[in-house]
Amino acid sequence: MDVTRIGLEEWRAALPADGYEVFHDPDALSVLDDHTDAELQLYGAYKGQQAVGLLPVFVGSRSIGRTVLSPPVSFSVPRLGPVVNPNSPKRRKRERINRTLAEEVIETLDIDARTTLFRMSCPVEYGDPRPYEWRDFSLTPRFTYVLDLEAKSLENVLSSFSKSLRREMRKRDDLDLTIEREGIDAALRVYEDVVEQYREHDDPAPLSRSFLRDLLSALDGERWRVYVARTPDGEYQSGVLALYSPDLAYFWQGGVTASYDGISVNSLLHHAIIEDVLTDPELESVTGYDLVGANTERLCEYKAKFNADLRQYYVVESGGLEMSLAKSAYQTFASIK
Repeated sequence: MDVTRIGLEEWRAALPADGYEVFHDPDALSVLDDHTDAELQLYGAYKGQQAVGLLPVFVGSRSIGRTVLSPPVSFSVPRLGPVVNPNSPKRRKRERINRTLAEEVIETLDIDARTTLFRMSCPVEYGDPRPYEWRDFSLTPRFTYVLDLEAKSLENVLSSFSKSLRREMRKRDDLDLTIEREGIDAALRVYEDVVEQYREHDDPAPLSRSFLRDLLSALDGERWRVYVARTPDGEYQSGVLALYSPDLAYFWQGGVTASYDGISVNSLLHHAIIEDVLTDPELESVTGYDLVGANTERLCEYKAKFNADLRQYYVVESGGLEMSLAKSAYQTFASIK
């Protein structure tokens, strides 16, 4: 098996049909590359002509030292990291691919050097970060909620929700509120809501307006949808920007608190996304709705109402006190950039 650096078109050809995150899409990676001063480097593990493993990293340089990140910070990318796609169901072969890919990239980029800051947030489907732990990187389990939508009816899904959430969603047809899919201009309006919400908590914006616009312009139209709630006279109430991988819908941006006739507008927006996944032939391969995060206590009370599966993923980082200080300095720099 050979591990080699590849280009975006080779990456596009090597991506499997499923089992990867939305930001593994080569068009998304290209936009990330355009908006960060780090260098995108793509690595593929090949058995003969077949790609069996992939890993994208962004390599940069700071006063704190070298950085190797997957994903880069300050772009609101929840997960990136390795994709392992063996051509055999045998565990031994999968582990060999995973270990070889990790070791080769670590060696090639000298990731375990004391002067290199490494951080990688792995996909939900990536369940074996042990090769990094064996090289003395630290592992931190993180969590997200994923609602199972495979082979289910809308009523079946709604029946599993909390009583209060069901009640709100079932009042959708009783309200004179419309929820429609709109375009990039609406996504930028949703973005303004998000920025304002972060400002209220004295936090920097999670991504830039230009990055959002360029990302949506570059991605295939099947990879994103903007759901907007409006009153009969067209007044904007709230909106959600959803992203789509082959497997998952992602609640990515928006969902700022709003109510209409005493009903949560966000609950109605989630209802529309779920209904589309269950009924739209264009989303036939999507089997889950990722609520993108179960790590912030104040947000989990609402997300838990969906009775979704709690899914674990891993963050792999450089260890030691020096790297902890470097990570803090880098995150501060990135947040004010």
